[in-house]
Amino acid sequence: MTQTQRLELPYRSIPDMFLHRVAETPDAKAFARPAPDDADDPIWMTWREVDGRARAIAAGLTTLGVRPEDRVAVLSSTRLDWILADLGVMLAGAATTTVYPTTEPEEAVYIVTDSGSKVLFAENPEQAAKLKDAELPSLTHIVLIDGAPTGTEAKPTMTLADLEAAGRAATEADPGLIDGIVAGIDGDRLATLIYTSGTTGRPKGVELLHAGWIWQGRTQQDTGVLSADDLQYLWLPLSHSFGKTLLCGIIYVGLPTYVDGRVDKLIDNLGRIQPTLMCAAPRVFEKVYNRVVTGAQADGGAKLKIFTWAVGVGKRASAERLAGRTPGGLLKFQAGIADKLVFSKLRARLGGRMRAMVSGSAPLAPEIAEFFFAAGLPILEGYGLTETSAGSFVNRESEPRIGTVGQVLGDLEVRLDSDGEVLLKGTPVMRGYHNLPDETAAAFTEDGWFRTGDIGELDDDGYLRITDRKKDLIKTSGGKYVAPSHLEGLFKSVCPYTSQAIVVGQARNYVTMLVTLDPDAIKGWAETTALAGKSYAEIAASREAFDLVDGYVRELNAKLNRWEQIKKFSILGRDLSIEDGELTPSLKVKRRVVEKSFAADIDQMYAGTLAEI
Repeated sequence: MTQTQRLELPYRSIPDMFLHRVAETPDAKAFARPAPDDADDPIWMTWREVDGRARAIAAGLTTLGVRPEDRVAVLSSTRLDWILADLGVMLAGAATTTVYPTTEPEEAVYIVTDSGSKVLFAENPEQAAKLKDAELPSLTHIVLIDGAPTGTEAKPTMTLADLEAAGRAATEADPGLIDGIVAGIDGDRLATLIYTSGTTGRPKGVELLHAGWIWQGRTQQDTGVLSADDLQYLWLPLSHSFGKTLLCGIIYVGLPTYVDGRVDKLIDNLGRIQPTLMCAAPRVFEKVYNRVVTGAQADGGAKLKIFTWAVGVGKRASAERLAGRTPGGLLKFQAGIADKLVFSKLRARLGGRMRAMVSGSAPLAPEIAEFFFAAGLPILEGYGLTETSAGSFVNRESEPRIGTVGQVLGDLEVRLDSDGEVLLKGTPVMRGYHNLPDETAAAFTEDGWFRTGDIGELDDDGYLRITDRKKDLIKTSGGKYVAPSHLEGLFKSVCPYTSQAIVVGQARNYVTMLVTLDPDAIKGWAETTALAGKSYAEIAASREAFDLVDGYVRELNAKLNRWEQIKKFSILGRDLSIEDGELTPSLKVKRRVVEKSFAADIDQMYAGTLAEI
């Protein structure tokens, strides 16, 4: 399937798009940040106010010697200042290098050095300290968003306020400074250098151009994913391409957005902010699902029966709506009762106004999507990679299909290779990997199609179903292929106590699984047993927890072909984490790292020392 009509891009660059947004809606709400200590309502900035600060930052960067196409790194969590810094970099004609706040010092030094970044925005002195004692030949200055220089930083350091003051003085001396720079930025100029966190090996810098990000903004508006009438809650890592593409959509559409990267505040704040739109990785939806289901199970009795009945009714009603029909008769009546008794309370927990949620960066189990659709909280699953500026496919609100990542965006071309690998070509595809010509060449076919590394299926209507990562497919010693992410998603939907599930079986004679438990959900369950008050590790090692998971594994196996069935499993003594290097910052599992870290657990399963299912 291909699309040949080229999509017209109304702007030359991100700064051009941003300045048009400011001109069109100068006094409209743009971005909000939490009030200090969350004591008051969020603090909003208008587009005019954002423009003033971004221009000051941009002009300040020019006083530090930043010139067009120089790289400027941002090492910070998601917050409004991240956006202001990024816009300042763009208005200065430079390119933003993104660095996750959870990045270890060695990798942070590598990214700043490999990118050739000239200036670093660090969230605080602790983040800046990650570069201490490193050579950093290209870096000339560090700018602190919070805190004051300690005098021990790797390079001359100033505060963000100092940078903005220098920028305001520069624009007073030359009022046309920033507009002159923006006039020279075209779509083929480097805008962003995002280092793939990578599930294996050293991260690669993905070179993404202005035209690709403008394309993302336009397609988000064209598909109706974003609307100026929405209020968005943005908590996603802005260092990730998913966050960056949303930022471009926000500017293109003029969408008011509350920005707060504190994941521990997410559920509580949804009730306060009452957004109509939120984008997230599947893990967030899984945690909400786990909390709701395990809460109902803990209530037991009549409440559990009502919950189970309501979910069944809700799924039947949503199946009718997804098929383009309106539930009628008895089902309509039952759905109204189910909504009042169960689903309206869940929607209220999420603010009560949620129009839609978008899931990306990893597969979402269809059964979990079905639950949210039943609750009147549609999750529109999408698909893309850092190398394609994030968004490539998405389900439209008008015609979603659960289990797929929707239809292609804009004029992006797509075809499947002979082995089912998804190949893409078009404006949002990267220029290449920074300083890696061989890896860049390997990422494309001879005729210029980008190799996604994902295996997929396209139906007659153009809906894409991703079956697994090409490199993750398991071939057992018996010659049978197993798609691990499919089995893992199924298990997460079956077992509400799951945090992570990692299927193992490459070149083995049967399939096994490593399981970690959701700390909140499993402790809630433990309170009803003799394990009350025990630590996570004690619960995970208990016979009671093994028997609990055992039952869910048997339930999973009943849905699988014989060669896919999980013959043994091991509950790990702790959950996986970014800090331990087992999850990427976008919460993807690093399979090879996990298999290495827990090699003893895997060997034990294949040594036959654990009970077999």
